[in-house]
Amino acid sequence: MRERKPPMPAPLRRFALPALLLAGFAAAYALGLHHLLTLENLKNHRDELQTFARTNPVTAGGAFVLAYAAAVGFSLPVASLLTLLGGFVFGLWLGTGLVVIAATLGATLVFVAARSAFGDGLRKKVAGMEGRFSNQIRDNQVGFLLFLRLVPLFPFFVVNILPALFPVPLRTFAWTTLIGILPGSAVYVNIGRTLGDIDTLSDIISGQTLLALTLLGVLSLVPTAYNSFKKKA
Repeated sequence: MRERKPPMPAPLRRFALPALLLAGFAAAYALGLHHLLTLENLKNHRDELQTFARTNPVTAGGAFVLAYAAAVGFSLPVASLLTLLGGFVFGLWLGTGLVVIAATLGATLVFVAARSAFGDGLRKKVAGMEGRFSNQIRDNQVGFLLFLRLVPLFPFFVVNILPALFPVPLRTFAWTTLIGILPGSAVYVNIGRTLGDIDTLSDIISGQTLLALTLLGVLSLVPTAYNSFKKKA
């Protein structure tokens, strides 16, 4: 009869995934990967990238999803570049699909790691300190999460971590992330189709695009505002 392995100590279980993601973040910076993945490098190698994707579509798509999910999981500031790359290499429809799936996987990984690291104790303290706000989030989770995704107010990694402080179910976090990042991702992917014409990242999003995304975010809060109004009435 085989002996059972002793269970992993609770503190080790709690911090294993967060430690892994932090190690990946540190390793990426130590290796200088953030310097390799630049707009100039993508433009210089765009022909090779397109050729590889055309001759090895499954491998290229899988590698792209894994690389993108890892970049988001390690919270590396390269998501915009990878989204542009997805549009240039895979086109609008496939590129958007791959980007949204990969970003959702990476974001969910960060959410799970943050929830594990914070623990129940910290979440209860937050709920106690901000009881009314925490109750609003609990009662209107979908609206708040979609708003955070649609309106580019905070860095992507912050929006991945913040909901872990509140009683947001994993499934709700995942599907609102998938839906919420879809419009912005489609915009970036579409722009990425003309990668050779882009000079700087600051030029790719216009004021009209930001306004449209903001309006979508405001619309996502309409049900929340309506529910609050009904309770007060």
